[in-house]
Amino acid sequence: MNKLRENVSGPFAQVRNWWWYTAPGWQRAIVYVALFVFALSLPSLPVASFMSPHVEWQSLLFFPIGVYVLLALGLNIVVGQAGLLDLGFVAFYAIGAYFLAYLGTESGWNFWVILPIGVLMAAVSGVILGAPTLRLRGDYLAIVTLGFGEIVRITAMNTEAIGGTNGIAGIPHPPNIEGVFFFGEEVFKYGLLDSKPYYYLLVALCAVVIILSVRWSKSRVGRAWAAIREDEDAAEVMGVPTYKFKLLAFAIGAAIGGATGVFWAGKTVSIVPQDFPFMLSATILAAVVLGGSGNIPGVMLGAFMVAWLPERFRGFEEYRIMIFGAVLVAMMVFRPEGLLPSRRRKAELKEGTGGMGSLGAEVGGPDSVEAAEVAK
Repeated sequence: MNKLRENVSGPFAQVRNWWWYTAPGWQRAIVYVALFVFALSLPSLPVASFMSPHVEWQSLLFFPIGVYVLLALGLNIVVGQAGLLDLGFVAFYAIGAYFLAYLGTESGWNFWVILPIGVLMAAVSGVILGAPTLRLRGDYLAIVTLGFGEIVRITAMNTEAIGGTNGIAGIPHPPNIEGVFFFGEEVFKYGLLDSKPYYYLLVALCAVVIILSVRWSKSRVGRAWAAIREDEDAAEVMGVPTYKFKLLAFAIGAAIGGATGVFWAGKTVSIVPQDFPFMLSATILAAVVLGGSGNIPGVMLGAFMVAWLPERFRGFEEYRIMIFGAVLVAMMVFRPEGLLPSRRRKAELKEGTGGMGSLGAEVGGPDSVEAAEVAK
């Protein structure tokens, strides 16, 4: 099994090393621009019959694929980079969506005015949640965040000012901008039926989040998060203000979740509390782990697979979830580090830390059994 794993990962490791340490900057820039244009062109490519035979391809690209990718990028900062297990991430998504729905319907404010407010309030909510709870670790932190997600959903159900169980209808779309075309389509003409303009917005926001995430990971902040994830006690002894950096990770992740909620609510006609269940948090966490926690391309691939596979197998009706679950189990057996893991993540798994702080430290990596036998 180990030899098979090495044969599969070897070529990828060589390409990755060349990419990060040898490839000139202009080549990387060309590739990044090409990938961005490719992502924008996905709705127009003739792949709909294969990728989505049961659902409209453009709608599927926006939700769940685009929304899941953006949520996974936000959760990756909390889980993948800082090593904090968050099971209530859907709460920040709901906060952003409800801010757009309420302010847009009650005050008549513009989408672009509400967007920074929703992002800011989601970040503040992350600080409010993190301030009293981030002194907890592992499964205790996971339980508290799970409870926070349920508190937000139940509060929305029981608050008549925001619609209660009926939610909020008549949510305004972003304002149209006439005369801008891409692949023969108007880019900024927003409506209920055409999902492509909203997908373009998500791609642009994903690009911004990716750039910021890469910058953070290579900065002092990213190094502090890595130290906290690997060994929080050692990081604190070495002078890292662990509480401050954990709170920062929660706030940034919450802000990205809130922005995703605002963009999603801008497309939908109405929202209800049932749109924000715990299973959505669990699904996004599964995407992060499946793709490769801490590695941005891996997280995006994992989110794409988690969003796309159930829709691709929709023709199997009740068996599609079983097939999807079998794929996840197989991945965890044969690639426990994820589809595209980072080198640091693979090293943490070999050491048995799991790359998720104290919670993951209880779970041995793929080579921990062999290492223990050799040590004997």
